[in-house]
Amino acid sequence: MEVIKKIMEKTIKRYWPVFLIPTMAAFLIGFIVPFAEGIYLSFCKFTTIRDAEFVGFQNYIDAFKDSTFPDAFKFTTLFAIVTLVLINVLAFLVALALTQKIKGTNIFRTIFFMPNLIGGIVLGYVWQLIFDAVFSKFDTALKLNEVLGFWGLVILVCWQQIGYMMIVYIAGLQAIPEDIQEAAMIDGANRTQRLFRVTIPNMMPSITICTFLTITNSFKLFDQNLALTGGEPLHKTEMLALNIYETFYGRVGYEGVGQAKAVVFFILVVAIGLIQLKITRSKEVQQ
Repeated sequence: MEVIKKIMEKTIKRYWPVFLIPTMAAFLIGFIVPFAEGIYLSFCKFTTIRDAEFVGFQNYIDAFKDSTFPDAFKFTTLFAIVTLVLINVLAFLVALALTQKIKGTNIFRTIFFMPNLIGGIVLGYVWQLIFDAVFSKFDTALKLNEVLGFWGLVILVCWQQIGYMMIVYIAGLQAIPEDIQEAAMIDGANRTQRLFRVTIPNMMPSITICTFLTITNSFKLFDQNLALTGGEPLHKTEMLALNIYETFYGRVGYEGVGQAKAVVFFILVVAIGLIQLKITRSKEVQQ
């Protein structure tokens, strides 16, 4: 084994450029260059890349003057908060139930996870048909009521993402040593005390992952929003990603403004994600 290990180490040291350079080139061409060019274009007025004219911060000024942008931010923030709580609480409860010694847990896990495999556009149109069939009984529709549109999006995203988060929580629950739970039981802790003082503290790494994914997915939501409500009525259910799309592709001469919104959107998502990671990881350190 030692001989094989040394041969592999020598091979890696000799041929590392063969493995590293193609990956770095793909990352550079596919991400770094377009990202840098996108930042530059956010300071330009353009219809195509070749006719870009530098205009400074005017695109950013116009972006914040557009009333639909802060409205979309408020709607997205509220949506992110609601789905953060609902998805993680429900996913944790489902995971807790499916780690008990009951029959058919594997079947239930598969059923709960399956919605995550369906594309957002397909889910949006399917749920739109379901909601409109129900609301037609009350002479209304999803796209005519912003409150219905909001909760329709919440239900759709929860239905899609709870199964995925459930898998992460199940992995976290199964990683908790049995002797810790047994020690708590011997000390006289009841089920509720074990849940809040043993299970949840030891689940913090899983909670960190799930809350990060939930927040970032909620802020980046596009497909479901486009298919389910399309921002109707009057842009009141329009989230940030859809607002940027509509600005860039739906308004002539606003390509630069749309690009500026995209840069602001990127900064917001990164900042919120880093703050969330810092908060939840600090809890992990304390445990």
